[in-house]
Amino acid sequence: MSPLDPELPPSGEEIHLPGPSLKPFLISLSITASITGVTLGPVLWVPGVIVTLVIAVLWIGDTRREIDQLPAEHGH
Repeated sequence: MSPLDPELPPSGEEIHLPGPSLKPFLISLSITASITGVTLGPVLWVPGVIVTLVIAVLWIGDTRREIDQLPAEHGH
């Protein structure tokens, strides 16, 4: 093993992965609506921006809660 190789977690240590969520899909739709609304008018632009902001805040909140639940020795 070279000193330049990254340190591997001990065998048996579980790797944390986030759970399934619709937020990435919904935020992509709302961003698409926002960008499309720039050319078509505020009917799509305004709701797209509002939904994007709401989903982003919810997603960040979920991520913060997940990070807080990780064990202290996880190194976050």
